[in-house]
Amino acid sequence: MSTDCIFCKIIKGELKAKFVYENDKVVVIEDINPQAPVHILIIPRKHIATPMEIEDNDKDILSAVFQAARHVAKERKIDSSGFRTVLNCMEGAGQSVFHIHFHLLGGRQMQWPPG
Repeated sequence: MSTDCIFCKIIKGELKAKFVYENDKVVVIEDINPQAPVHILIIPRKHIATPMEIEDNDKDILSAVFQAARHVAKERKIDSSGFRTVLNCMEGAGQSVFHIHFHLLGGRQMQWPPG
């Protein structure tokens, strides 16, 4: 864990967030600036700064991310209507917190291209 990472602080309980789901690999919180009726962040407990730092032995973490997405989509009743998962890599793609996290968005019609 990084001592100055906002997501690491949330995971350690040093900062408040609205937890939706958690297990031994990920925590799932409400986004504080939602872009859709359902906007959830799925955050690995392991600090990985960018997708470029994901290692071969992180497969279980990535599996846990999508298992959490499936769980939350069913819970929020967007599993049938559809949802989008987004992972940004580096500032040019919109990554503003350097601890990988997946946005789960749903509850409205998504547009393409996303922008």
